[in-house]
Amino acid sequence: MKKINYIFVVIFVLFSFKSFSQEGYKFTDEFRLQVTSVKNQNRSGTCWSFSGLAFIEAEMVRMGKKEIPDLSEMFVVRHCYMDKAVKAVRMHGHFNFGGGGAFHDVTYVIKNYGMVPDLVCNGLQYGESNHVHGELDEILSNYVKSVIKNKNRKLSTAWKNGFNSILDAYLGVQPKKFDYNGNTYSPKSFAKEIIGVNINDYVELGSYTHHPFYSKFIIEIPDNWMWDYVYNVRLNELKEIIDNALDNKYPVGWASDVSEKGFSYRNGIAIIPDHDLKEMNGSEKAKWEKLSKREKDKLLYKFDKPGVEKTITQEMRQDAFDNYQTTDDHAMLILGKAKDQKGNKYYIVKNSWGKTNKYKGYFYASEAFVLYKTISVMVHKNAIPKKILKKLKIK
Repeated sequence: MKKINYIFVVIFVLFSFKSFSQEGYKFTDEFRLQVTSVKNQNRSGTCWSFSGLAFIEAEMVRMGKKEIPDLSEMFVVRHCYMDKAVKAVRMHGHFNFGGGGAFHDVTYVIKNYGMVPDLVCNGLQYGESNHVHGELDEILSNYVKSVIKNKNRKLSTAWKNGFNSILDAYLGVQPKKFDYNGNTYSPKSFAKEIIGVNINDYVELGSYTHHPFYSKFIIEIPDNWMWDYVYNVRLNELKEIIDNALDNKYPVGWASDVSEKGFSYRNGIAIIPDHDLKEMNGSEKAKWEKLSKREKDKLLYKFDKPGVEKTITQEMRQDAFDNYQTTDDHAMLILGKAKDQKGNKYYIVKNSWGKTNKYKGYFYASEAFVLYKTISVMVHKNAIPKKILKKLKIK
């Protein structure tokens, strides 16, 4: 009898939430910054390169550049792979060697190696029409491990050439000179004359309590192979920076965790839903509490219409980061703001998985999702409110 009553309770609560099912999300864009087309990283772990260059291309648009080339993600990947290999060998393998990276990898490559358009280096020299890096990643990883084993008790003078030969075979030989729109460039002259951004103007920011606010620290994520810094601000200031950037027509590079149940790329939505006890009467609350976590999640993550979302605190963010609930999964570009039919706030995000969802490669991330799941953001320093710049001592 108790089992039958319990089943009835579950059915009743599910029925009570039936109104959650048909309305759907209806978004109204407040504004979108002009950006370049959606790209497809396909089966490669190179979102950081795609999003980093999407950010640079959006910056070129903001600056009024008349010519916005499709920049080469694989040019960036190739140079980072070589430099990662050198560092991995120097660290005797105690190092995260792989295909991952961060926004600052892109600015590092542009600053140190320059840039080429994608038509010069598309990185597809291995019989695929789109990026598939499983074989390449495995070969490079095993190569580096073999070098580190070092059975000859000293490094050969050939290992770097051998590593570069693998990169040449898969991603293409890197050009010293190339023609573009009737002119000849080197990677460095192309970066200076065509891209024309000041790499030193870009900064990364996060919000954590395990380091002092208004300091900069080496962010402890596995893909930060460069051991580069982010500036630390309070959560409300991180939100202020993102909003100020967008409101003043600056794009925002966004590194985030997309492993949450509330992230549904197919539905074009990222949310942190919560049950609304205020809207439930006493019996409804009691029935809700009797549901299992699985049953509650089934109701919360239906993506059928806007609902209540969690209020994100500094402590929640830190706890999720410390307990591996927020990890450095993905990097994207925030380019605008929107609201749903209930007036809830969202950020418009450009992804790099092709035009494969209902919004043709874009999605809407709620304010709660962005506040909770952001690892770091990259912005032009002029996009940061002056009072925060002063606290950070950025000139």
